[in-house]
Parts: sequence; C-alpha cells; structure tokens
Amino acid sequence: MRHDRQSTDSQTHAVGRPPGYRRSWRSALAAVVALAAAPLLALGPAHPAQALGNNLALTPQMGFNDWNAYGCNVSESLIKSTALAMHDNGMQAAGYQYVNIDDCWLTHNRDSSGRLVPDPAKFPDGISGTAAYVHSLGLKLGIYEDAGTMTCAGYPGSLGHEQTDADSFAAWGVDYLKYDNCYADGVNQSGGGGPSAQSRYTTMRDALAKTGRPIVYSLCSWGRDNVWTWGAGVGNSWRTTGDINASWGSMLSIFHSNVGLASYAGPGGWNDPDMLEIGNGMSATEDRSEFSLWAEMAAPLISGTNIANASSTTLGILTNSRVIAVDQDPLGKQGVEVASSGGLDVLAKPLADGDVSVALFNENSGTATISTTVGAIGKTGASSYTLTDLWTGATSTTTGAISASVPGHGTVMLRVTGGTTGGGGGGSTTGEVHAVGAGKCLDVPNSSTTGGTQLDINGCSGTANQIFTHTGSNQLTVYSGSSQLCLDASNRGTTAGTKVIIWPCNGQTNQQWLVNSDGTITGTQSGLCLDVTGGGTADGTAVELWTCNGQSNQKWTIG
Repeated sequence: MRHDRQSTDSQTHAVGRPPGYRRSWRSALAAVVALAAAPLLALGPAHPAQALGNNLALTPQMGFNDWNAYGCNVSESLIKSTALAMHDNGMQAAGYQYVNIDDCWLTHNRDSSGRLVPDPAKFPDGISGTAAYVHSLGLKLGIYEDAGTMTCAGYPGSLGHEQTDADSFAAWGVDYLKYDNCYADGVNQSGGGGPSAQSRYTTMRDALAKTGRPIVYSLCSWGRDNVWTWGAGVGNSWRTTGDINASWGSMLSIFHSNVGLASYAGPGGWNDPDMLEIGNGMSATEDRSEFSLWAEMAAPLISGTNIANASSTTLGILTNSRVIAVDQDPLGKQGVEVASSGGLDVLAKPLADGDVSVALFNENSGTATISTTVGAIGKTGASSYTLTDLWTGATSTTTGAISASVPGHGTVMLRVTGGTTGGGGGGSTTGEVHAVGAGKCLDVPNSSTTGGTQLDINGCSGTANQIFTHTGSNQLTVYSGSSQLCLDASNRGTTAGTKVIIWPCNGQTNQQWLVNSDGTITGTQSGLCLDVTGGGTADGTAVELWTCNGQSNQKWTIG
C-alpha cells in the first residue's frame, strides 16, 4: 500500500533507495510513520537464501489488489464484484487467481480476546463470508496486515499478535497475506531498538506455518534492509522498492531498482517491484512496457485497477497469454540486462523449453532502433532462429541479428526459438580480467578484502585477487563464500573519474556491469566505461569510470 514515509538516502552502499511517495489523505501523524529512519541490517550474502518451503508461488503470483484504484474504500461488495468480473472477463482464465484486500478492512480495536475484527459496515458477511464467495468462483482471497503496531492507515498491526492473527486468517479461509512495514515498535525518527524487519517478518512466517493452511506470504518492506538477500527464506515475494504510482517516471525508477536483482529470485520466491498500474493513467504504450518488463523480470502480476470497468485495451494487455507465459515460465529465471546504453535496454530471460524471451525497451521519448544478437542473449548452434513478437504474434527468422524499431516509452518483446541456450542472458564467466592496452590484469591491491579499496592493474598472477566472475545478473565478483565482494561504482557515482572499488554485494545497479562485444565493460547505472586511468601501463595504475572513447585502455577480456 501507500506509505507516508521518506526513505533515508545514505551515502554508503548499505541500502537500496526506494522512492518515497505522499498521499493527501494521510494524517500528519502518519507522515512521521515509524521506520522513517530505521536502522539497517548488515549486508547479506550475494546469493539467495534457500526458498521458503511452503510449495507455494512456484511461479510469480497473479491477481488483484484494491489499493491503487480504491485506497481505503474497500468493501465486501467491491471484492465480490471484482472477483466476478475476473471470473467473467478472461482474467481468471489467463491465470489470475488472487483477489486481495488491502488496508482499512478492519475496525480500530481488537475484540476482548485480542482478535482482529472485520469492519461490519464494510464486510457484513465478515472475511470468511467474502472468502466463501471468492472461493465459489474458483478464485482465492488475500488479506493485508502490518508487521508493526499499526497498519499504514492506522488500524491494529500484528506486532505481538502474530499467531492470533495468523490463526484468524486461516480460520477465515485466507489464501494470501500481504504484510506491510509501518509503525514498527521502538523504531522512530530518532532511531530506536525495536525488532528488525527480518525478525518481525520471520515471526509471522512461522505463525502462518503453524496454522497448517497454505497461505502465500508477500513481504511489503519497501526494499529496506536489502530484503532480497534474506527474503527467499522468509516469504514468497518481497518488495524491492518504494511504492509505485501511475506515472512513467515512477515505473521507470522502479524498473531500474529491480532489474539488477535477478540472482535472488526463483521458484517460490520473487523480487516484487510493486503492483501493476496498467489502466490507471499511463498511455497504452507505457502500460504495455510495464507488463512486458514485469513479465521479463519474473515479477508478481498484481493488477491495481478498476477491474469491473476496465477498458478492452487494459484487459487486452493484462490477458496477453504470450507475455504471461514468459512471466509464468516454470524455469523461474528473472531476465537480466545484456545491454543498456543511452536509455535503450536489452533484457534476456531463458525459458524452460530452451527459448529465450528478449525485451527491447526504449526509455526515451522518441522512436529508436534497438539491436542485439542471438549470441548476446545466450543462443548458439543454429543457422536460423525464429522470432515471435509477443504483442503482435508475428513471426520472422534471423541468422543472428535481432533488431526492432521501438516507439518512445515502448517495448518490443520477442521469443527466440532455435539452437541451444547458454552463456549469455544469464550465464557466467570466470577468469582474469585482462587490460588489453596495458597487457596486465585487473587487480585488488594487496589482496585486500576491505570495502572501498580501489582496483588497479598489475602483472597477471592467477591469484584470487585477480580472478573475477561475471555473473548471470551482471555482477563482477571477486573471492568466494563469505569473503565475496563486488565491483562497485563508488558512492553510486555516474560521472567520469568515479572510483571503481570492491564492496559487499548488494544487487544495486552501481554493481551491475555489461561485458560488451567491442571489448568494453560498462556500468549499467552510469553507462560509463571501465578505464585504466590516463592510459597507464604501470603496476598499480588505478581503475575508474570514464566516458567511453574506444581507446585501448578501455578494452578488456575475461578468461
């Protein structure tokens, strides 16, 4: 839901930076909601925890949530009419199954036994009666609660009542819990010592498990505390960003925050860039881009629009079976950026049948040609490949080149069939990173493991401080296990001269690197080239970011 909070924008690398949003209906008290300056957890490992073992959400969740379109105006009649519309308009047949209630469904006080009470004016049949109706249509019901003392709208939270509330949800027939992060006890703008987000979310995880009812668990922690590094062991999905709104700028910012986190997602646990704003005010082209990108990133597809009155255009986007198949692919790989320059992005997502889904995304306002190759997306071994446009259904063939004219703010989405898949679009490469111009190797000075150490070049030695792995999620890692660190643009710098350092891996875009066919290595966030300072060739010459210029001190090979 919407949270009246401003994320702290630390100058360190220790936290993601979700954008904050404001809602006019929120009270002044909520504007200083707890967690506005919550203490951060230590950085976690660069790889996901073991997936939550509840055998749910083996593909990303699909459904509806009332908040984006209705805010606090939720009711039994709204949920029932939405469920019926989904049943009748093709959404249920397309795979949407959860009808989710957000905040404001309950009264401001628990009952004498400490249980939550559905608002009798809004839900005269209670949550159990609403669930029974939704279930009668073959759909499932979701509900909302909060890991703090109050929900974001000021209703009772679940902190300290986790088992009681989980038992209520199970008894009512709830199938899905969205668990928010407002009003965390003991944490306020001056800091505090309340329980960490991870511990609060874990407590509810265990409470849900004890009920014995299968309930999908969606963590809504706004991308705080590097949730993607521990979310897979706690929930079925985790919000990686602040709240979305129905604007191009918001959607684009959230895409940038989520796209670099591919290594943390998989069956049973998904990066969640927030609900879909399709039908809420963006253009049809922008709506198609959001749907394409969310599917390419294996994100939950939770509609946040007025379903009962949705236009044919909106429903056509939400029910595109070819795009949905990419999101719901059982291999469970999140697509990764294989190229990004000047606002023109190429994403590749390997699929279970050996195909690769490619998204050609134009962030700019004018039409542009976006090109890649079958090799760059990880395809090899065929003399010809079939390309299926997932929006038009048109097919074509290619011997290697993939290219399309993409309208401003638009996305062309292709399914590439033929040959074998591996290497690009999600593979990894390990070895020395050779500086072509200097004839030396990228090097961590003195085998340091201290975050902030600037990299340099040195004579190639094959030692651990010169062995890097370019991962499927476009990180460049050095060392292994608990000592693993990532190549990092210092302080998220995007200007020429920014130091290139080692730092604990955190999945942010300043730690994403594209290894390009022309020999350059570019920072996904900055678009700048990895550069040996001043074209130097001496041992110890520092490495930095610089404007790409085609010179040999910006050429590298791995292996």
